[in-house]
Amino acid sequence: MTSTLKEKIRQNKLFSALITKTIFNIQRILPQIIAILLAFLTGAIILLATGYAPLEAYSAMLIGAFGNLTSIGLTFSSATPILFTALAFLFAFKSGLFNIGAEGQLLIGGCAAALVGISFNDLPSFIHVPLALLAAALAGGLWGLIPAVLKVWFGAHEVITTMMLSYVALYFTSYLVNYPYKAPGWVSQTIPVSPSAELPRLLQASQLSAAIILAMLLVVLTWYIFQKTSFGYEIRAIGLSVSVAENAGINVKRGMIYALIISGAIAGIGGAGEVLGVHRRFIDGFSPGYGWDGLAVALVGGLHPVGVLVAAILFGALRSGGMTMSRVVGVPIDIIFLIQALVILYVAAPELIRFILKRGRLK
Repeated sequence: MTSTLKEKIRQNKLFSALITKTIFNIQRILPQIIAILLAFLTGAIILLATGYAPLEAYSAMLIGAFGNLTSIGLTFSSATPILFTALAFLFAFKSGLFNIGAEGQLLIGGCAAALVGISFNDLPSFIHVPLALLAAALAGGLWGLIPAVLKVWFGAHEVITTMMLSYVALYFTSYLVNYPYKAPGWVSQTIPVSPSAELPRLLQASQLSAAIILAMLLVVLTWYIFQKTSFGYEIRAIGLSVSVAENAGINVKRGMIYALIISGAIAGIGGAGEVLGVHRRFIDGFSPGYGWDGLAVALVGGLHPVGVLVAAILFGALRSGGMTMSRVVGVPIDIIFLIQALVILYVAAPELIRFILKRGRLK
């Protein structure tokens, strides 16, 4: 066999492998794409039924989300905290755990970052910013450790404990900014953080800060951990089957604890990003529900880091573009929340149907 023929065979094998992998990847994301298209189609029908022109409304939304540099900045600024909480949910889910408490972890992390930001005035930025981010990660990680310990040693379900701790975080941070750390005035907020603790703004008009860079780095790091490290392999093995993981010699309890700590730390850093990069202080109730949006984004993104990134940008575009659509066309902003809900519904529907059919067969 000549070397030319061998080379052609090798190239054909590589081409076939590439085609197979491409088809597999398309099949993985196809349900999400169909769900998004169905959500926008349903939204268009509702717009028609309520007297609005869908094409005009969606055009305004698209321009508001990506029409110029400021619009793009607003989209990515809206996507940033959702991306953090989505990655937090994803990390815990890979170990088979449902971290419903990213909202509370984000709040407690943001509050910790704010306290560090206002407590030191003579630190250089290259020390102050990492210190505030570390405080946020530790606070969020602690909020993840508590339900992890309750799960591993006492059998308490993490959905209940993480949700309850979200309310604890909400009221605890509210107490701090209404009493001991309240700034003068009627607004429940702290004084501004020191300039040395602020995350630099990338686009002033849109409040887009360096937090988006941290979020992007975490996307890459999360992908690398789960695809290229033994730690990520152990976490995924625990999520697939606890008994199999135990038989393989994996310390399941330790893996679950680490997963929830890291999950909480990611959400905590997301809170720091909002406090240090957007508001420059901690404001009581600054989150409109980023933790819950993150859960939805993780599901829409197929529980894959890259998919989560794309889904977060989509939700950010819906938020920023929705405001333009409401202002220009007069469409109620509630339509945007409806489209988000429809995306989640259509993504979850196939799994729900399969679950119902499976239960029916078992009966």
